[in-house]
Amino acid sequence: MRIGLASFLCKNKDISFNLSQIERAMRQVRGKADLVCFGEAYLQGFDCLCWDYHTDKDMAVEIGSEPIRRLCQWTREYGVALITGYIERERDSLYSSCIALEDGRVLCNYRRISRGWKEYWRTDEHYKEGDSIEAFDFHGAKITLALCGDLWDYPERFKTDHLIVWPVSVNFSPEEWERNELEEYAKQAASAADRVLMINPLDDSPTHGGSTYFHGGRVAGRLAFDREDILIVEIDP
Repeated sequence: MRIGLASFLCKNKDISFNLSQIERAMRQVRGKADLVCFGEAYLQGFDCLCWDYHTDKDMAVEIGSEPIRRLCQWTREYGVALITGYIERERDSLYSSCIALEDGRVLCNYRRISRGWKEYWRTDEHYKEGDSIEAFDFHGAKITLALCGDLWDYPERFKTDHLIVWPVSVNFSPEEWERNELEEYAKQAASAADRVLMINPLDDSPTHGGSTYFHGGRVAGRLAFDREDILIVEIDP
C-alpha cells in the first residue's frame, strides 16, 4: 500500500484554491499511490474561522456539499483515495473533521475529540468535538484517523496496532522542528502507534510543511520544510 503525504500550500478561506491543490496532488500521484493525505482543515484552511457562528457556518461545509461531492468525483476519476481535514457543518453544529474517501464513497468521517482546534474561551455551543474513534479498512489494512492535538491530549484512546493517519496544522519554525520538535512528535506518535503518518501543510500562519512518517518512535521519512512536495510511503498491511 502506497500513501502520499502532501505538504501543499493552503490558503485560508479559499476553498476553490485548496480544491485545486487537492486535485493537483491526486493527478500527480495517479498510478504512484493508492491514497493521498492532507492536513487538518485543509479544505478551508486552519485559520478560516472568526468564532462568530453566523459567519463561520457559511465557511463550514456539509458532508453532502458540492466541495465534498467534487472530491468524491476525483477519487473515481483519478483512481486515488483521499484523506483531508475540513471544517464540517451538521445542522447547527461545527466540527474540525477529517474525511476519508475512495471510489466516490465515504469510508470514514472522523470528528476531532480534542478542543484545541478552536478558541474555546470565545466559542459557544455550536462549536463541538466528536466522541468516537474508529478504524476503517483500506486495502487490507486498518487505518485510524487522529487530528493534531488528539494524540497529545488523549494518546491512550488512540492506542492501536494499526496505522494512524495524523493530519495537523503546526506552525513551529524549521529551526524549532530540527532542534527538538520532530523528536518530541516522534515520541508522542509512538505513545499511540508504531506507525504514524503526520501531514502538515504550508500556509501563511505560517506552517512550514515537512510531512513525516514516524515508525517505532523515529523519523522514517520526511519532506523538506517550506517546499511543496508529496512524500510517498510504502506501508505493509
